[in-house]
Amino acid sequence: MQDIPAEKTKILIISDSIGETAEQVAKAALSQFNLQEYDIRRHSFVSEIGQIDDILEEAMAKDTIIMFTLVIEEVKKYLVAETEKRNILSIDLMSSIMDVLEKRFGTKPIGEAGMIRKLDEEYFRKIEAIEFAVKYDDGKDPRGLKKADIVLIGISRTSKTPLSMYLAHRNIKVANVPLVPEVKPPKELYEVSSQKIIGLTTDPYKLIEIRKERIKALGLKDGANYASIQRIIEELEYADEIMRKLSCPVIDVSARAVEESASIILEICREIGYNVGKLK
Repeated sequence: MQDIPAEKTKILIISDSIGETAEQVAKAALSQFNLQEYDIRRHSFVSEIGQIDDILEEAMAKDTIIMFTLVIEEVKKYLVAETEKRNILSIDLMSSIMDVLEKRFGTKPIGEAGMIRKLDEEYFRKIEAIEFAVKYDDGKDPRGLKKADIVLIGISRTSKTPLSMYLAHRNIKVANVPLVPEVKPPKELYEVSSQKIIGLTTDPYKLIEIRKERIKALGLKDGANYASIQRIIEELEYADEIMRKLSCPVIDVSARAVEESASIILEICREIGYNVGKLK
């Protein structure tokens, strides 16, 4: 195969996002030709016509190929018109895909730049929130209370951990603290705004059944104090006292699914004007 003189070949990648995908596509295509050398330059986050003019200043008609992934129609049309006027080869890496998908789904693309980046950011926020919930679960490290978006408090088996994980999947950082009569709450709990603290309570008789099942799962005896009505009432009264001191809202999780309790928590936050992520 004859070598293609490529020492002057310049590939300009123009993208309204990072442009990494477009660059990889360009390299994959170029690898199919016997190019000895080429120069790829990436122009990221291009969303205005003025940026196109600046980029075209470095493009020489004879030795430049432009490959682009632009979804803002006005900017894309301008680039295509200008490259045709200047006799510069330009390749739209998105149009054929978008056209097929538009026909398949029967709807127009939204035409908003950087959607992949936004999706990636959303994903990483969720992962961060999940890792946060695990790290600061069950009062493991009270230093996390000040970093949390929401702090859940309540006695054992009041859905603190399931709620923390559910809210984490909504990109909300949640720490939770168990309330036990024999253990003083961490001092950090009293340093947190009452707006971000939610108390969880429950019906004592429903809690007995839940704790009995927990005891069985742990292989303990049925008569353990953990599942006695006297112990549960003592814990609930202690928790109620703490919640009154903190002046925090309290919800009863007795007959509620985790999703319902989470919805109530978020609604409480909205009502008092506390901004939780994007959910205000």
